[in-house]
Amino acid sequence: MRIVHLGLGNFFRAHQAWYTHRANEGLPPQEQWGIAAFTGRSTTVAEQLEAQDGLYTLVVDGADGPSTEVIASIVAAHPGTDLEAWHRHLCDPAVAIVTTTVTEAGYKRGPGGGLDLDDPDVRADLEEVARGRRDALRTAPVRIASGLQARREAGVGGLSVVPCDNLPGNGPVAREVVLAAAERLDPALAAWVGDNVSFVTTAVDRITPRPTDADRATVRELTGVDDPACVVTEPFVEWDLAGEFVAGRPAWGKAGAVLTQDVRPYETRKLWLLNGAHSLLAYAGSIRGHETVADAMADPEVAGWVQQWWDVAVPHLVLPEEELRDYARALVDRFANPSIRHLLAQIAADGMQKIPVRIVPALRAAHEAGQDTDGALRAVAAWVLHARGAGAPLTDAAAGRARELVEGDLPDAVRRVLARWQIDEALTGRTVELAQEVEGRR
Repeated sequence: MRIVHLGLGNFFRAHQAWYTHRANEGLPPQEQWGIAAFTGRSTTVAEQLEAQDGLYTLVVDGADGPSTEVIASIVAAHPGTDLEAWHRHLCDPAVAIVTTTVTEAGYKRGPGGGLDLDDPDVRADLEEVARGRRDALRTAPVRIASGLQARREAGVGGLSVVPCDNLPGNGPVAREVVLAAAERLDPALAAWVGDNVSFVTTAVDRITPRPTDADRATVRELTGVDDPACVVTEPFVEWDLAGEFVAGRPAWGKAGAVLTQDVRPYETRKLWLLNGAHSLLAYAGSIRGHETVADAMADPEVAGWVQQWWDVAVPHLVLPEEELRDYARALVDRFANPSIRHLLAQIAADGMQKIPVRIVPALRAAHEAGQDTDGALRAVAAWVLHARGAGAPLTDAAAGRARELVEGDLPDAVRRVLARWQIDEALTGRTVELAQEVEGRR
């Protein structure tokens, strides 16, 4: 076991665990990279995988129908509450990498971008460690910093942290919040992290919805095995990585991962065109009564809104426009794949963190250039309606703040949201009109 992962969910198992499994193919057991994976707080997936020796079925469902593969890279699965195992693994000198899929909200960033020291969970975690307790930590930054503290105390070398969430510059983001937590725990720890731990920046892509009972039935039909831990995904997969691996890494390139000097053009392309469109679909599509991405894309009105969003975003990306348009055309096919039941309610979660990185930068760039912004403003308008109770249920780490922002009259709610996200309040009137358009066409 040489990798520790935080965030044992479906995407991780369709992406990083799959890449590692493929990298291990053909290697003798002693040279393979195993993963000790931890859930966030739930115990269910860890229990399922432990009962199956870490093995699970990955179903790749594309135009030619589903195919299956048994993934064998997870060698230990733990609930996130097992902090003893977390610290024990991070004290192992063989461990070279910590990967994370904790969602945008999991990095606990404040309004200024650094670690949110006003967050009650962050405060509670820091207080726990200050009291000498490491058995009840809840937040990723403090959990990682505490694990690194245990590693330093054990006298073993450094490692690399590889965040795999849809955040621009996720390596620097992870470094900033972990260093801030380390500084609070012990300034000497922060100095050690700065000298011994690298933070790799990544761009990740693979649409992976929650599996359904029908998916599990498909696995039984294709394999004869009842696998409660199966994962369903699409054929497309991408992983771009930039940064130093201080203690080595698997040969992820064997499976198609790209090691590059700069992932920013790729991460921004994906973040705006795929994830931004997903957010628009999640809010506007669910308000129109749709349940999945494929359902929403089958609605010509909604599909047109997605194209309008891409028309706002594409001119402000740095890759060649023809390449970007090809990527967008491929997204239409990926989104329309009826075999991938990607629930809009799942995508809609944590919009307070997602909209500012997926939609707002392109919106600002288009507005400053004097270009049409409707495609982006509609996504903001649809989120406002969503936070006010329309469409998919509001599930957000900052749900209380979201509800406060959007209470009262719609124009006042929109004005507060635009101010919060530093969008020109002169766009309030048009945003209200687009909100009424989305709401009125349900």
